[in-house]
Amino acid sequence: MSEPRALDAAALREHPLPPIVDGDKETKGRLLVIAGSRDMPGSPLLTATAALRAGAGKLRIATAASAATPVGIAMPEALVVGLAEGDDGGFVGSAVTKLSDEAAKVDAVVAGPGMEQNDACARIAEVLLRSDARIALDAALLHSLEPLPDQVRRHAPILLPHGKELASLLDVDAEEVEREPVRSGVRAAQLYRSVVLVKGVASHVVTPDGSAWRYAGGVPGLGVSGSGDVIAGIVGGLLARGAEPLSALLWSVWLHGESGARLATKVGPIGFLAREIADEVPALLPR
Repeated sequence: MSEPRALDAAALREHPLPPIVDGDKETKGRLLVIAGSRDMPGSPLLTATAALRAGAGKLRIATAASAATPVGIAMPEALVVGLAEGDDGGFVGSAVTKLSDEAAKVDAVVAGPGMEQNDACARIAEVLLRSDARIALDAALLHSLEPLPDQVRRHAPILLPHGKELASLLDVDAEEVEREPVRSGVRAAQLYRSVVLVKGVASHVVTPDGSAWRYAGGVPGLGVSGSGDVIAGIVGGLLARGAEPLSALLWSVWLHGESGARLATKVGPIGFLAREIADEVPALLPR
């Protein structure tokens, strides 16, 4: 395992994003956001808004049936699919087939923000990982993964855990992850054949071969409710545009952090809202 490199302009130059192309929405990629529950109907909006700000061209949202109409009104840019929900307000097993069909229509999927953790999550993660789309998994779905077999998907999945979720992926105590974030991230990357973001005051991006990058440029205000949904959306938007998983994650961490730094200048070091982070992204994207 190598020492983490700085996630800075030099690192980003080595992992460029796809060029901005002229054309209709199809040329900028199709994204499916699977997010939300009865109790967290705002998560799809935060995630989807960030994805569009990152440049995704065509957007579909799958969310709990009770949230679908409000989400559709608040996000007129998206096609919104309402899925059956259980007593807990989260997806039920019958949603799995529909989500598999939806994933087959898009270039990329970001799934998990605001979802209720229940028995359907493992099946949802399984069908998504069988799809051909580029995949980013967050939140509830991270508690449901099984280590992936040796055969690697065409595109490595991206995992977006915070400390407790990473501990769940590794079946260890959260204190171990806190003591050794990079080593823990690499173990998860190897077990799940994934590119992993280890969230923290300093965030780390790690790969199965032990490569690691460290971003320490964030501001205290980024530690706010909904901030994780925003970074998941940025990842999804860049994947939809055709970015390779490692490039998408490196750029997303940097874009999220630098957006927070801009807001800290405009608003203050704390007190800005997660919904405001995505608005800073377009001006930071490479021309």
